[in-house]
Amino acid sequence: MTTSRRSFLTKSATLAVGAGAATLATPAVTRAQDVIKWRMQTYAGAALGEEVVKPAIDAFNRMAVGQMEIELFYADQLVPTGELFQAMQRGTIDCVQSDDDSMASPTEVTVFGGYFPMALRYSLDVPALFNKYGLKAIWEEEYAKVGVKHISAGAWDPCHFSTKDPINSLADLQGKRIFTFPTAGRFLTQFGVVPVTLPWEDIEVAVQTGELDGIAWSGITEVYTVGWSNVTNYFLTNNISGAWIGHFFANMDKWNALPPHLQEMLATCFEQSHYYRQHWYWAGEADLRLNGGKLQLTTIPDEEWATVEAAAVTFWDEIAAESEVKAKVVAIFKEYNEVQKKAGRPYRYG
Repeated sequence: MTTSRRSFLTKSATLAVGAGAATLATPAVTRAQDVIKWRMQTYAGAALGEEVVKPAIDAFNRMAVGQMEIELFYADQLVPTGELFQAMQRGTIDCVQSDDDSMASPTEVTVFGGYFPMALRYSLDVPALFNKYGLKAIWEEEYAKVGVKHISAGAWDPCHFSTKDPINSLADLQGKRIFTFPTAGRFLTQFGVVPVTLPWEDIEVAVQTGELDGIAWSGITEVYTVGWSNVTNYFLTNNISGAWIGHFFANMDKWNALPPHLQEMLATCFEQSHYYRQHWYWAGEADLRLNGGKLQLTTIPDEEWATVEAAAVTFWDEIAAESEVKAKVVAIFKEYNEVQKKAGRPYRYG
């Protein structure tokens, strides 16, 4: 009996040590009730969201291996886009992908989100400005004041007119009812454009029924991707801005509650999303101009378009006069563009 008992205790101890080693070597499976659940809404409709955000969220959910899961919603599915900021600030939505302008965030930098007229020539201008010229710190500070974490900024496509009728001169813009961003619309009114705000999913029907004459919300890649090429006939090669400034945001309390490794993983997935859009849009803009097959290209002559470029500088100064923070951002845009211009090709032409 003694030998048998000793043998039993020895075997039990060996098994216990082995189980402990296995516990150290293999992460415990997360219980369902421990999984962190977030809801995220994007500015983009489903067709566009498949490219500009879904791959990043799918990748994050895979890499989080059951520790966290983000449920993605598209434009206006939970709340209207114009209410995204308030919903995120309250914690109704945990995370948002949008520009500042569209979601009507109450910050001093909101006017620069989306398309700030003529501030950017290429998509690479956005990460350069945020990471090398100080915009990232300004955005982080402004959003922290209102309980929101600014995670990162990135570039989307340029802003062009897609219309039912051809635009060959500034005079052709007179009276055109155009779906566009708040700040871009404010700028374009001086050229006779009538800005119209509608839910994103209603735009195609609004053009079909004549409620809209066109769209100044994207480049040609989105025009084809979301179906607007089916209801418009012409694409103006002049653009209001060379890139859209968009961001990823989160409710500050929800962000702070995440363990550091999930914060880093989420930020990394969003950076990958920014990179993906860089080449997806860059390739699409050129290819679809030549091979899209549905839209005819038109151009306003450079000497006439110079009027718009000069008006943008005046517009910048008007914005700068509104607050100290806005003046600081405008000064950075001016400094950056001056450097690019003096550097010459390929940074700036002409």
